[in-house]
Amino acid sequence: QVELAESGGGSVQAGDSLRLSCAFLGRTFSMYVMGWFRQAPGKERELVAQITSGSSTYESDSVKGRFTLSRDNARNTVYLQMNSLKPEDTAVYYCAAKHISTSEFGYWGQGTQVTVSS
Repeated sequence: QVELAESGGGSVQAGDSLRLSCAFLGRTFSMYVMGWFRQAPGKERELVAQITSGSSTYESDSVKGRFTLSRDNARNTVYLQMNSLKPEDTAVYYCAAKHISTSEFGYWGQGTQVTVSS
């Protein structure tokens, strides 16, 4: 069983930075693709970024150039560095994991709130 524990959310001003962390527990971390999703009120959940076990990354167009996803395989942790935050980045951010053999993210954290004020 995989457990994910997010931390690092909060309330900031536009232009500020935050770093979200997600601790991975329970299985072999290097066998999992990790991702961050977000869901704003009234909107569907969207993929923000994902990173493979080999640290290849994908970022959505809405965050490209501002957000950076990284992983520390020794610490079983992924980090989402969010710079130049905008009010439209306000959402609940969820860490997620999927085994390299599967296509869907099947493990989810509890979510952490990020609020960006203008």
